[in-house]
Amino acid sequence: MGFLGNVLWFVFGGLVMGLSWWLAGALAMITIVGIPWAKACFVIGQFAFFPFGKVAISRKELLRQDDIGTGALGFLGNVIWFIFAGVWLAIGHLLSALLCFVTIIGIPFGYQHLKLAMLALAPIGKTIVGKETAAAAGYSGI
Repeated sequence: MGFLGNVLWFVFGGLVMGLSWWLAGALAMITIVGIPWAKACFVIGQFAFFPFGKVAISRKELLRQDDIGTGALGFLGNVIWFIFAGVWLAIGHLLSALLCFVTIIGIPFGYQHLKLAMLALAPIGKTIVGKETAAAAGYSGI
């Protein structure tokens, strides 16, 4: 079911939003300061292309320890991200979700866009893993 969901997702909206993430990453890469945000954009862009069967989880929850992206610097990075790119990507995902919710068959895709919109607001400190790995780490948001 995940493969079919990913194929339908990619054709009916995943391609556009994944490319939007990659465009944000390319713009962030232009500046030296934006390289950490660019890396997050490329990883999440790949997730936006094929999201079914994967989940975004906090690295702190997965690894059970803090790192530079899950502490105070990660919070500051997320604030800067929100101001310059996060809100725009979130709006794109919200608009895509509304278009998906118009049809009954698009409801699972709309729900996925809502999850990606939430991730777009604060991606620093998150990692993308399979649902099995997230469940093994005790992640209950699946």
